[in-house]
Order: sequence, then C-alpha cells, then structure tokens
Amino acid sequence: MMRDLGMLRRLGVMVLTSLLTLVLPLSAAAVKPRAVLILPFDTTTLDQDHQWMGEGVAQSLSLGLAQHPAFVQIDRSRVRSVGQPEAWGEPAVVQVARGVRAEAALFGQITSTGGEVVVRPRLLELRPGAGESIGLEPLTMPEGEFLARVAELPLLYARTLRVALTEAEAARIEKASRPTRSLRAFELFARGQAAALRGGQEGLESAADLLSRAIETDPNFVVGHYTLGVVHQSLSNRWKAAAQFRAATQLDGSYPEPFKALGDLFLAAPRRLFDQAVEAYMKAIELRPFYADAHVGLGDAKAAKGDIDGAIGAYQKALVFNPVNPRVHVSLGKIYYAEKGLYYESVTAYKRAIDLDTQSIEARMGLGEVYEDKGLYREAINEYRRVIEVDSKHTGAMYNLALVYEKVDPREAIVQWERYIALASQLAAEKDWVDVARQHLRKLKSQIKD
Repeated sequence: MMRDLGMLRRLGVMVLTSLLTLVLPLSAAAVKPRAVLILPFDTTTLDQDHQWMGEGVAQSLSLGLAQHPAFVQIDRSRVRSVGQPEAWGEPAVVQVARGVRAEAALFGQITSTGGEVVVRPRLLELRPGAGESIGLEPLTMPEGEFLARVAELPLLYARTLRVALTEAEAARIEKASRPTRSLRAFELFARGQAAALRGGQEGLESAADLLSRAIETDPNFVVGHYTLGVVHQSLSNRWKAAAQFRAATQLDGSYPEPFKALGDLFLAAPRRLFDQAVEAYMKAIELRPFYADAHVGLGDAKAAKGDIDGAIGAYQKALVFNPVNPRVHVSLGKIYYAEKGLYYESVTAYKRAIDLDTQSIEARMGLGEVYEDKGLYREAINEYRRVIEVDSKHTGAMYNLALVYEKVDPREAIVQWERYIALASQLAAEKDWVDVARQHLRKLKSQIKD
C-alpha cells in the first residue's frame, strides 16, 4: 500500500540498479537450472482409497529433485491460476506448463492390474512451438512396495533429462525421495499436502489434521513435522509452526527447509529478530548452497538490518540459482524505486515478476504504488483492481483504490471507501485505517453535496 511505501524507504531494502560480478561456487556455475513443473499422476481409474497415490508420486519427485541445483521447481500453487483439471492428461499438462513458463513437466498415470500397481511416468519437454511428451519405463509393484519403488522415479527423470549425477548426489536424491518407511504415514502426508494445496481455511485445517496423524504414525517423519509447521504458519498459528520446525531440525539437523522456515518466522516477528533470521537462513544455505529461497530470505533480512551490500549479494545468488523466482524481482522493484528513485527499472522488475506469476499480489501492489506515486492513476487503478480480482478481501488494495479514485472520480471514490469500510471495520488490525477512511468519506460527501 502507499501507507507502507514510507516504511519501505526507511527499511532501505535490497539491490542496486544493475547486478555486479557474481562470485559463486564452481559447482553452481557448472549447472544450468531448469524450471520444472511436477504434477500429481492421474489416478482416475483407481478406487477412492488409492487415489492419494497420484499426489504421493508428485511429493516423492519434489522431495528428491530438490536435492540438485539443476531442478528449479515451480510452485504448484501457481497452477490454480492457469487451470486445475480433474486429471492431468497430456493436453492439460502442455497448456498449464506453458502458462507457468515451465521448461519441463513431470506427470503420468497410475493404474492397477492383477492386484499390482503400475506407475507410468511421462516427461514433457517444452520447446518453442513444440511440446511432445515421452513415456519412461513403467514400474510395476505390489501395493506394499509402492513407497520404495516410486523413490526410484526422481533418478529416472534426472537421467532422462540428461542431468549428470555424482554418486553422492544420486544417494541424496534417493534418500530424500523416501522420507518415511511407513506407507500409512506417507499416505496421510500425501493426502495432507493435497488438502493444503486446495487452500482455504477448510483445506488447511484438513491438512493439519492429516499431517498430525502422519507424524503420530511415524514420530521420526522429519518432512511431516516441517510440512505441518508450514500449514500452521498458513493458519497464522505462529507458535505451533515454530514448534514443528524446531522438531524437524532436532530430528535431522541436515534438512534445510525448517531452518529457512524459522528464518521467515524470525523476519516477520514483531520484535525485529533480524539477527536470528540471518542465522537461520545462513544455516539453510550452509546445508544446501543452491537453496534460492533461503538466499532471498537472507537478502530480506540483511536489507532490514541496513546491510545493503549483503542484501545485494544474497539476491544475486538467488537469481543465479533460480532465475524465474518472482520474489527476487519484486524485491528489486521495491529497491529500484524506494531507494534509488528509478522508475523505469522498478516497473520493469515488477512486470517481470508478474510475467512469471500473474497471481503475484505483492508485485501488482508494488507496481500500483509506483504508478500512483508518479500520477499514472488509471494504470494504478488497473493494478489494484487486478489484486482484488485475485483476493476479494485485500484491504490494502481497496484502500489504495479509493485513494486513487479521489484524484479522478470522487463519486466512485465514495463507493470504494464504503466497500473498504464495510470489510475492514470487521478487522481489529484495520481500526486506525478505517477511522482515516471515514474522514475521507465524510469529506467527499460534503464536497459533492456542496
């Protein structure tokens, strides 16, 4: 919001007008990251009790391929904005993969034949003007061997994509692909992840229940603890989230995700725990040097501390390890305008973030604020309206929209202030802003009456 722009300026966040020479590990420079989309396998021919297997394969693939810098995974939450079919057949995969700018998509089908489960993996490599999938070697197994056998798939896909693996890398991928020895715990985990991806209060609460049952089944299920923490964080249960993240780090100190998640919690803490955030992000990066999101978090934390040079270095590395990360471009947009006053560079960065993720509320809000500050009111209105299309209860966009309409259409501004007040007056955190909005509304009505 515009009301936050001054705070952004005071924080002194992130990055200069151009990237400096990168100093990176040789191993990182030798690997070209590829944006991949991992989708649940089609299980429409299976009975209801076994349809979780499609999500289970996707989770195994995601966990395994996260261990190698060649794979930049596109967040599945972005798929909802492009389309969510009942089953991921090839036409739907091609359409969605292109929509999220994937270079490859991993999908397939699971069937049951003669009491055995058959997993048929497929790979789609996208090139300009073409997108044809190929079938990989099917896996046939008794149901009881499902967890162990699907753990073979990440290596199969990596080799099909011609990614060179050392023995250590292959072992790491294989181990991560099988996060628990309990098939029942893995089933509950997969069901929980599917519920979380549906989103909404109901989906998140269902996910919390399923994931809690998963770690009850296997108390040493590190990924289960971490994922439950993520769900609690989404439900705004900060302390429960922190407890799960810490449990994960205690069970396995080599797993970087919960350290990064703790960094996020520290960074958002009202007591400004920036030093603790830096420490947590550094630990995650120590464990996985190519962990792009941890580099982004480190940049945010260092910028909040006023360490601009440190923030620059962190963002540079994040872009090298994940050049299609919208968060980095949003951060660049903020610093270009708030710190350097560079309008063109800021707009370009925000538009790049939106190009990568059309549902990026933060990017659209930032772009709208820049337009508004430069007097480009129609452009600002368009961006704020796009935010409200994505999130109909986004009070920040509604507030800003009313402010902009005061400049171009006072009668419409009255309508927008009334909409904002109707929604925001129910929220304790918005009380002061609602009072300001009511003052604007009274003034406008008085002016129009006169």
